[in-house]
Amino acid sequence: MEAPRFARLAALLALALLPAALVRADVHVVELDGVVHAVSADHVVSAIADAEAAGAPLVVLRIDTPGGLETSMRQIVDKLLRARVPVVAFVGPAGARADSAGFVIAITADLVAMAPGTSLGAAHPVSAMGPMDETMAKKVTSAVAAYVRGKAERRGRNVELAEKAVVESRSFTEREALEGDLIDFVAEDVPALLRKLEGRELKRFDGTAVTLRLAGERTVVVTMSWQRAILSAIARPEVLFLLLLGALAGIGAEISHPGGLFPGILGTLCLILFLFASQILPINWSGVLLIALGVVLFAAEVKVTSYGLLTAGGLVAVILGALMLVDSPVPELQIGWATLLPGALLLAAWTILLVRMVLAAQRRQASTGEAGLIGRRATALEALAPEGFVAIQGERWRARVDGPAVDAGDAVIVARVEGLVLHVRKGGA
Repeated sequence: MEAPRFARLAALLALALLPAALVRADVHVVELDGVVHAVSADHVVSAIADAEAAGAPLVVLRIDTPGGLETSMRQIVDKLLRARVPVVAFVGPAGARADSAGFVIAITADLVAMAPGTSLGAAHPVSAMGPMDETMAKKVTSAVAAYVRGKAERRGRNVELAEKAVVESRSFTEREALEGDLIDFVAEDVPALLRKLEGRELKRFDGTAVTLRLAGERTVVVTMSWQRAILSAIARPEVLFLLLLGALAGIGAEISHPGGLFPGILGTLCLILFLFASQILPINWSGVLLIALGVVLFAAEVKVTSYGLLTAGGLVAVILGALMLVDSPVPELQIGWATLLPGALLLAAWTILLVRMVLAAQRRQASTGEAGLIGRRATALEALAPEGFVAIQGERWRARVDGPAVDAGDAVIVARVEGLVLHVRKGGA
């Protein structure tokens, strides 16, 4: 009994004394797909931090992005510069691109590789508010070019081509980038990339050298958590626009028809999600005000005879507001016409319908209380000369006739109510 126990203890002790170099973590493959914004930046930064904590020998940052927000790009770049684990940027698979912010992220990594049929570059800065004047454009371009030159030079890349990607908005295929010394490898996929990296010595941003030993290492793909995936879906411009419309329509319906509950709950939920998404995407609040103005114009159309001018003005306001809702020049962060036009038309129809229903309810005769009796038809139970009793809505009321006397069984109309006495007149006169 003692021998097996001793053998187990010896085995555990041997494992504890194994050199740390023999206990290796997996290579982490981090996905950066779509627009670079706060959620995707948080995903990349957290994934690199997790790889550092796990002792991973390498992080492969797979990039396929048209660009994104400068603040989020700088967040990723700062993490790449401080990362304790080597990071290789891989633009792939075939058809992928690393444009604009993606280009800056790629050339900041320790090594850069591209799959066949990919491209990178097109990093010229643009303004979300339209064309800049010549002086401001030069200042912004010069600042971004200097930022990129610093990263490219430190990584030993072609500074001239990197600057052209900013100043001239140049894009490069994988072959052009390799021949121009912008990237280090062309690889079909991640396994092929790891084979080419085996034994490669790379120089970190702080000047230290690291030799990659990746033979036999497994790869683990780090995708977004479901929480971040939901947040990333909410942070799409089309969803943002629809949430704003849902908030306006739902809350407007609850205000105009109190007690419905469901429209108010739905509108409040949409408003909360919209406000949350506005923390991820840069919102132009002038666009929000224009959309709200459009709703006001739609409502005014019902009360003011404008022959459709107010509705047209409301549609223009909603469309302009939607176009400027997201304060970013990236095309992928703009609201598409396929979402914009149907949304604006539905909002117009919904608002006009609600206002018409409210006005119709206001004009409708009351059915309860004293106001509900005025104008109602009653039947004289006895001769009214001038007072007597009448039957109305299944009830017996004292009545006083204003005008000629009324015989029993005649029809009368309630003119007004004074206390518990109905003042009536004969027939429909």
